[in-house]
Amino acid sequence: MDWIEISLSVDGESAEAVAELLQRYGHQGVAIEQEGIMPELYDEGATPPPTRLTIRAYIPADDRAEDAKMRLESALGHMSMMYPMPTPTYTIVHETDWAEAWKAHYHPVRIGRKLFIRPLWIPVELQPGDIEVALDPGMAFGTGTHPTTQLCMEALEDLVQPNINILDLGCGSGILAITAAKLGAKHVLGLDIDPIAVKVTQENIEQNGVADKITVQEGSLENVITSARRFDLIVVNILARIIIMMCDQHLGDTVRPGGLAIFSGLTLEQADDVEAALWKTGLEPYKRRVQTDGDWVVIEARRPNT
Repeated sequence: MDWIEISLSVDGESAEAVAELLQRYGHQGVAIEQEGIMPELYDEGATPPPTRLTIRAYIPADDRAEDAKMRLESALGHMSMMYPMPTPTYTIVHETDWAEAWKAHYHPVRIGRKLFIRPLWIPVELQPGDIEVALDPGMAFGTGTHPTTQLCMEALEDLVQPNINILDLGCGSGILAITAAKLGAKHVLGLDIDPIAVKVTQENIEQNGVADKITVQEGSLENVITSARRFDLIVVNILARIIIMMCDQHLGDTVRPGGLAIFSGLTLEQADDVEAALWKTGLEPYKRRVQTDGDWVVIEARRPNT
């Protein structure tokens, strides 16, 4: 099957809204990438603050494609009445060229104190103490280049302790689950409603040698609530509106008393609303990690012991 790549160049303020729009219409493989990253500097951790972001999504090149394009452009037109919206660019990507399409936009990057994220197809020389996460994100969200993913990884580096159990809700490519396992977690459950994401995560888990520490399944918050499982730490890197919706569905019950939670996929403008929802679901926000020279944010919260 051939695919149509939809790409839009946006600023940080509109990126989350555009990504949400693409996800709403069910476009496969939504990803957000920083523009202007210089690959030759990756080994020094020199990722420049992004002024522009590229949103990429993929739809099947079939008889429904033209209708999908018209609906997307109509929605962008309505959004542009409130904030300038870009014109989407469409490119045919053949199935056999899929890997090459990703390679053009994905480069190694250092994150936090010792995390090193690299594509499988780029060999690198690690420094002593580096923790490597090697990925082929395929058609799943999660390359490590987006600020929300990087902020989540920095939070995991600080919060993961030996022998804890973690839930990665909306695991995408598996990047956060693998990071948590390599940082010393006892076990990680990765859930995603997208079967492609589950497949990609499983492949990346095996590639990174942590299959014994991670279980990945197709599923959602409802599955966790129904099972009554509780975790020492949960990480949810999705979208602000979905996090708020999950709070109304007892998201806080997935965290054991005294446990911690990491939430991202949101901007500073959305942080107050998300924190208000977290309080209602029984979690207490206690820290924000904010992107340097940007407006993406991670919220860290805890569930009280009583």
